[in-house]
Amino acid sequence: MEFSSIRAIITGGVSGLGLAVARRFAAAGGKLALFDVNAEQAETAVAELGADNAKFFLTDVSDEQNVSDSVAAAEEFLGRIDVLVNCAGILGAGRVLGRNGPMPLDRFKSAVMVNLVGSFNVAKAAADRMQHNEANDDGERGVIINTASVAAWEGQIGQAAYSASKGGVVGMTLPMAREFTRFGIRVNTIAPGVFHTPMVDTMPAEVQQALGDSVPFPKRLGEPGEFADLCVHLVENAYFNGTAIRLDGAIRLEPK
Repeated sequence: MEFSSIRAIITGGVSGLGLAVARRFAAAGGKLALFDVNAEQAETAVAELGADNAKFFLTDVSDEQNVSDSVAAAEEFLGRIDVLVNCAGILGAGRVLGRNGPMPLDRFKSAVMVNLVGSFNVAKAAADRMQHNEANDDGERGVIINTASVAAWEGQIGQAAYSASKGGVVGMTLPMAREFTRFGIRVNTIAPGVFHTPMVDTMPAEVQQALGDSVPFPKRLGEPGEFADLCVHLVENAYFNGTAIRLDGAIRLEPK
């Protein structure tokens, strides 16, 4: 797909990885619909990207009707939807059997609802719009990029809910890509390792250093811009389809 002047929805788009993607897309001339629940941060993001190029849509990705309404409004703003990048997510950390007893089911459900169901909700609603786009020479009409995590394969103690939700994102990638071949819509997933995000900024400096040192090479945290660069490549390279790509500096998470 031609990258310049794309029209994209980015969930979790007002901070962290999502904002990095938005910046990269906007720099290339893209027009963006930012889905998020943080209206305060959205004002800053839209001001930076430019109101003509980006618009914020208050969206709870776990709410099917809210997502459907936001996607419809986004299409009206964008004119069409070429690309969806799903970055919205939560940690959902906690032991299954903690000091205060078993994990409350609501904590497990919330991680699955945002990370997995949320990705599914937006993907299906966006694909429903993409299928009506004019196809390019490859027959392509749209690109969906989901975000998982290396924890989908080697989740640590306390990550049962998070790993289950991200494992589900990986698991739906290939069947969704296979189903969408008849529409000309590609589906891929990026599984980041330890990245420098606003969540990491809240950690003590020594913890941040330890995280960076745990990466085999390069021995540092991943930069959001590197995630955004991979998104660009996945949009441009039509032969990437139905795969989950680790972006992790060869890290393999220890049990804890």
